[in-house]
Amino acid sequence: MPQNKKPVKARPLIGVYPGTFDPVTLGHLDIIERAMKVVDHLVIGVADSPGKAPLFPTKARVAMMQTDIANNKKLKGKSIEVFPFSKLLMKFVEEMNARVIVRGLRAVSDFEYEFQMAGMNSYLNDDIETVFLMAQDKHQFISSRFVKEIGRLEGDITHFVTPNVAQQLKKRFKN
Repeated sequence: MPQNKKPVKARPLIGVYPGTFDPVTLGHLDIIERAMKVVDHLVIGVADSPGKAPLFPTKARVAMMQTDIANNKKLKGKSIEVFPFSKLLMKFVEEMNARVIVRGLRAVSDFEYEFQMAGMNSYLNDDIETVFLMAQDKHQFISSRFVKEIGRLEGDITHFVTPNVAQQLKKRFKN
């Protein structure tokens, strides 16, 4: 490289991992850990999602996610932020200056919906790519819906969520 030329500093690759996270599961945390191998900075967008009638309010889901990230040894020191959002995903992604949307896939059944969503997002802004990450085998069957149902019926959810989330679910179902 000629001496008078300075190397161009690449802008950091920012990704957004959106979801309802009602509640956050070990599968979600697995996708976050794996996403951090791909992006420089990850924004976790906790969707308001009133149409899904979440068990926990948005503020509580944001707090659970922040606590679980802070307690995760693999995520210590990583560049991760958690924000609530209640707008069109693509608008949120653009506001975060992200170039990548991270989506987790558990099984083939997830693919069709995610494929359609990625196509629609690409139509809205073709400068932003969607990246699919497969959950590890041990997490492929975990869903927030199943965790809530097992928890509601007083089953053991400790294999699917962190102690923090298990405690929050237990407290929620007591009320």
